[in-house]
Amino acid sequence: QAQLVESGGGLVQAGGSLRLSCTASGRTVRSYYMGWFRQAPGKEREFVAAINRSSYLTSYADSVKGRFTISRDNAKNTVFLQMNSLKPEDTAVYYCAANERPTIVTMTSEYEYWGQGTQVTVSS
Repeated sequence: QAQLVESGGGLVQAGGSLRLSCTASGRTVRSYYMGWFRQAPGKEREFVAAINRSSYLTSYADSVKGRFTISRDNAKNTVFLQMNSLKPEDTAVYYCAANERPTIVTMTSEYEYWGQGTQVTVSS
């Protein structure tokens, strides 16, 4: 079982950048395919990005493609989300999640473990 803790959120102006981190304890993060999701006020939690165990496969939501980059450092038990060219509509609580199955998945129901989330606010 994995415990996930996100960090790196904050307030940034439109056009700026943030780097989110997700550190795992318990089982090592290399055991999982990892994903990032986000949830804005009054909206459903939505898929942002996912990465396989060895980093050669990634997937992104269309809304963040070309602006966000997911990566991982298995030696540091950490997954990252580099967010560039941020827009006010990126404002949300961002969650990392771990999936035990060896496949890239995009639905919240397919992830077994979740962090507590980190707030990202983008001002216009």
